[in-house]
Amino acid sequence: MSKTRNPDRLVLFTDAVVAIALTLLILPLVEVVTESRTEGLTALEVVTEHKPEIYSFLLSFAVIANFWLGHHRVFEHVRAYTPRLIRLNLIWLLAIVILPFPTEIVGTFESSRFTAGFYSGTILALSLSQTALTWLIRGHREIENPDNPVSRRELETSLVLTGLTLLAFVLAAFVPGVRFYALLLLLLSPVIMRVGDLVRRPAT
Repeated sequence: MSKTRNPDRLVLFTDAVVAIALTLLILPLVEVVTESRTEGLTALEVVTEHKPEIYSFLLSFAVIANFWLGHHRVFEHVRAYTPRLIRLNLIWLLAIVILPFPTEIVGTFESSRFTAGFYSGTILALSLSQTALTWLIRGHREIENPDNPVSRRELETSLVLTGLTLLAFVLAAFVPGVRFYALLLLLLSPVIMRVGDLVRRPAT
């Protein structure tokens, strides 16, 4: 196999897998409608009695969509792919396709440290692999487009988000009572980056 190839094929394959993962998220809700009809529930009761499933679907959709957008931004810097890039991208895709599984568990079973840890751990694997992709591309002469290199800020943003995700996983999985509230830490990423910019800004 040649060492470098046009990345378009890899991007198209990735997009197709993400689209399938997003589709799988909704399937349990479709089954809920059929089961509820058999049980004699009204349309309103279908929604009110399955709020956890709906919330977990919306959360996972937002997570996958956000990482997909980030993946696209990263691959805008790629001019060619290598076997190592392919392997890392497959790990990223593995986390994407696994996410519907903990999503279904979260929507079906009572919230606990295990369910929160399993879910946030999957997001951590996704974040780690995306940061690894960014790290690999930056400064890699075979991969990175010299006319559009990965900036230091992009790498720092990815590292900050992964650090917050790691902290969220630890809190969700090991601290009683925190559970899914730990994922709110991910909202701090842009705040931390802005604070960092202010700290680095030279005094006038």
